[in-house]
Amino acid sequence: MIYELRIYTVKPGAIGEFVKLNSEVAWKLRGNNHGTLVGCWTTEIGALNQFYHLWSYPSLAERETLRAGIPQIPGWNEQYSSKAQALMVRQENLLLNLDADVGFRPVQGSGHVYELRVYRGLPGKIGVWAKLLKEVLPAREKYSKIVGLWMTEVGGLNAAVHLWVYDDLNQRMAARAAALQDPAWAAFLPKGPPNLAEMSSTILLPTPISPLQ
Repeated sequence: MIYELRIYTVKPGAIGEFVKLNSEVAWKLRGNNHGTLVGCWTTEIGALNQFYHLWSYPSLAERETLRAGIPQIPGWNEQYSSKAQALMVRQENLLLNLDADVGFRPVQGSGHVYELRVYRGLPGKIGVWAKLLKEVLPAREKYSKIVGLWMTEVGGLNAAVHLWVYDDLNQRMAARAAALQDPAWAAFLPKGPPNLAEMSSTILLPTPISPLQ
């Protein structure tokens, strides 16, 4: 299984139109026939005017085959692609391997807020950080739940991507404050982060078509 995180930056003021175009046109045209949609969000805090979508594929080879078929979808260019390209200013993607120990843990219900954290490790150190995190994860998850932990395969090497879910931003603040008081998490902080070179965080809100709500 391979995951692909695609990040599209759109023109200021165009994110609503872009979400509508993806929800009402692109999704109806392609559905899960060219990859399985895992989640789809817009940014609330972090880099603005961005559209995040996470897809899964059985393998890298299958991804190549499935994506090659997208331009052949009847109406794809006329109804979606040409219009979407006019709204976008940048496209990025990451190919990711899911950490088998953590797995993928989708939540039920709707109205959630998601936090995507991307950590780039010092050379040779991202595995050390991941091992330390997984050891302390049971203590950390007393306060909020992780949805998944991935390591980059292509598109920004030596990096980890982890997705967390909260009821709202107030619960996120309370959870992070409580974790800092937990002895196990406090013991992790002097050991884990020193293996990292960069850390970024983005708050995401689900779009109407997102399986993760």
